[in-house]
Amino acid sequence: QVLLVESGGGLVQPGDSLRLSCATSGFTLDSYTIAWFRQAPGKEREGLAYISRDHGNTYYADSVKGRFTISRDDAKKTVYLQMESLKPEDTAVYYCAAFRGTVVNQAAGLLKSVYDYWGQGTQVTVSS
Repeated sequence: QVLLVESGGGLVQPGDSLRLSCATSGFTLDSYTIAWFRQAPGKEREGLAYISRDHGNTYYADSVKGRFTISRDDAKKTVYLQMESLKPEDTAVYYCAAFRGTVVNQAAGLLKSVYDYWGQGTQVTVSS
C-alpha cells in the first residue's frame, strides 16, 4: 500500500525557514516521481516542485524558484521541501504526491492530475 505522510508544518514569521518532510512507504522511492503541492483557502491546488524518479532531476514553479528546494533521501524513504524566506502568501496546506513514472515535460510535473497518490497535508502558516 502506497502511503505518504507529511510533517513539519507550523506557524512561522515572515522571513523564517521551514523544512517539510514526506515519509513514504509501500513503494521504492526512486521508482516514483514525487512532488510538493499547496492549497490555500479558496484557491486551486498549486504545484510547487517535483523530483524525478530517474536521476533526481528537479523542477520548480516560478512562485517558489530560488526559495524552495526539493530533495530526496532514498535510504530514509523521505522527500523534503526546504522553504526559505517565507512570506504570508506561502500560507497553505502543503501536500506531497507520487506517481510511478517520468514526466513527459517539465511543466507537466506540476499538474495535480499526473499524480496518483497523495498525503493528508500539513498546515504552514506564515504570520507576524
